[in-house]
Order: sequence, then structure tokens, then C-alpha cells
Amino acid sequence: MSKRQKGFTLLELLVVIGIISMLVGLLSVSYTAAQKRGRDSRRRSDTKAVQEALEQYYVENTYAYPTGDCGGADEYIKGAWPTADPLGTNYEGMDACASTSYCICAEMEVEDTGNSADGSCSWSGGSLDYYCVASLQ
Repeated sequence: MSKRQKGFTLLELLVVIGIISMLVGLLSVSYTAAQKRGRDSRRRSDTKAVQEALEQYYVENTYAYPTGDCGGADEYIKGAWPTADPLGTNYEGMDACASTSYCICAEMEVEDTGNSADGSCSWSGGSLDYYCVASLQ
């Protein structure tokens, strides 16, 4: 009688390793996409918070926005004044407020999620879309 050894064949092990590798690859792509969407959401939230702060500044300061550095309205924002997006890139237009208007934009990572082509406030440059907020008055 011959003894039969128990265990897995090399082919079985290679198939299992291949399947696990494909699953890890798919999950890492999904995770990266979720991180991009999360950072884009933070950018939209930051620009909207800055817009709200600038509008409060406008009402309480004889109907004029801070000139030059938009951060002049930092006392009207909850938390810290956002100067850079989640990846450390500066927001566009944050240093270009005028007494009558402003346009602040954030470059989005996920394509076709910006609104820069929708209105009077837009920013050109870069290969991705921009999400922009403008003066409401």
C-alpha cells in the first residue's frame, strides 16, 4: 500500500494566491476613490464655510468684503480658517478678495464634480475641475 500525503498542490495554492491578489487590488482602488471623494467633500465644505464667513463680514462691515487677504473675516468662521486643502494645496483666490466681490475655488480630484463652468465665478488652470464660491451680494 502506498501512503498518500495530505496537503495542497502547488496549483491550488497558486489559484488561491491569485484570487486574493485580485481582491486586494480591487479593494485598494475602491479605497483610493473613497479617499478622493472624502477630500473633495472637505474642499466643498471649506469653501462654503469661507463664503458664509465673508457674507457675515459683508453685512457687519458697511456692506464691503475684506480687501486683499480674504482671511480678514476669520473671526466669522467656526474653527480654523482653511488656508490649504486636505492635500496641502492652497485654495485659489483666497488672497484676492475685493471690497465688492470675491471668487474662491478649490481644485477637485474626482473629475466632473466641480461647478466652475456653471456661473460667474470660475478658475482656469490644471487638468481637474474646480469647485468655486462667489460673493452673493
